Amino acid sequence: MLSRQHRLLVMKIVSLFSVVRGYNIPIIILAQYLSAIFILAPEKRALDILLDFYLFLIVFASAITIASGYIINNFYDSQKDLINRPNKSMLDRLVSQKTKLTVYFSLNFLAVLMASIVSWRAFLFFSAYIFLIWFYSHKIKKYPIVGNLTAAFMAVIPFFAILLYFYNSISFEEIENHRSHFAVILAHAMFLFLLLLIREMIKDLENLKGDLANDYHTIPITYNERVSKQIISVLTFLTIIPVYILVNIYDVGYMDIYFYVCFIVLLFFLLYLWRSNSKQQFLLLHNVLKFLIVSGVFCIVLINPSVLWHGSELISNY
Repeated sequence: MLSRQHRLLVMKIVSLFSVVRGYNIPIIILAQYLSAIFILAPEKRALDILLDFYLFLIVFASAITIASGYIINNFYDSQKDLINRPNKSMLDRLVSQKTKLTVYFSLNFLAVLMASIVSWRAFLFFSAYIFLIWFYSHKIKKYPIVGNLTAAFMAVIPFFAILLYFYNSISFEEIENHRSHFAVILAHAMFLFLLLLIREMIKDLENLKGDLANDYHTIPITYNERVSKQIISVLTFLTIIPVYILVNIYDVGYMDIYFYVCFIVLLFFLLYLWRSNSKQQFLLLHNVLKFLIVSGVFCIVLINPSVLWHGSELISNY
């Protein structure tokens, strides 16, 4: 039986886990490694990628930078979350703002330290990334369109950190030889960016009351819900472009099944969007997009499933 002091400590750990959204971190790490193996560096052996120490530092620095981003976002949104997410907000408030800031600065210091071990370019990259996250949480997120675009862009940045790591040594003359590969990477990034941007705009509809009370100038507040839904509809149809590029122009293996399913789900998503007018309905749409994004991470292996088979054979032989 835990004492009262120990129970409080456990609750504070759970609270901090909630603030940094610890359930998202393993997904982010998995997404980066799968992207590296199947999309960013398919010519390399999977085992070599997994055992690459410097890549591990890049991935881990990305993960803790994102975790620190959640902390500073929670710090600035504490009043808004009391309205939009009262239950989660009460749990998050078990940890003091001072403790959150201490953990925030500690994680950022650890991230830039790891990046500096990799290279001075990685150090500058993560320093700029940390600053952008802070500036977004402090200023940018209160403004329509720019705030949504910045939030979606920041979610994609860690994958570009890995891309730069693998292609740092390529000369301008060699870029031409990798043009088709870069096109595939860009198409994947565009599809993910659009899904994240749509998700950010759904969150604005979902958090309308809290944003209004705290003077956030989001699209549904500055204009109206109808305009927001129109923009979301256009963005949803724009996902056809990267999907067409990936499915019909380049080879993505069995992952085309995922893109076809996404297309069908997004059609029903749009139909339900125009019938939605409550927080609960927008939350459902938010969760649908979250499911598509997370399932997309696991479906990356469909690009070349033989990598898993060879890996399992190697482990069994070992």
